[in-house]
Amino acid sequence: QVQLVESGGGLVQPGGSLRLSCAASGSIVSIDIMGWYCQAPGKQRELVATIGSGGSTTYSDSVKGRFTISRDNAKNTVYLEMNNLKPEDTAVYYCNARITYYTHTGRYTGARWGQGTQVTVSS
Repeated sequence: QVQLVESGGGLVQPGGSLRLSCAASGSIVSIDIMGWYCQAPGKQRELVATIGSGGSTTYSDSVKGRFTISRDNAKNTVYLEMNNLKPEDTAVYYCNARITYYTHTGRYTGARWGQGTQVTVSS
């Protein structure tokens, strides 16, 4: 089975920084696009940033200039560097990846989600 495990969330004051990590593990052949999403209480999950296998990136308007997404293909890991955090950034952050992998029945490609990590920005 393929798993995504996030880490790095926590409580930070406004203006502070956090770095989230998400590592994929399992019988992985390749990973295409990877991304971060967030879901605040009472709201739908929304896209924060994505990064392609070649390093091309996209960002939501609300995080442009403050967050940076990056990946280490050798470690099957995606990162989200979050700077100048604001209270409205408070949410559970989930990573997502489109992964090609093997099981005992064959080779498959599909999207996988991590379990989420809480980010709270508060004084």
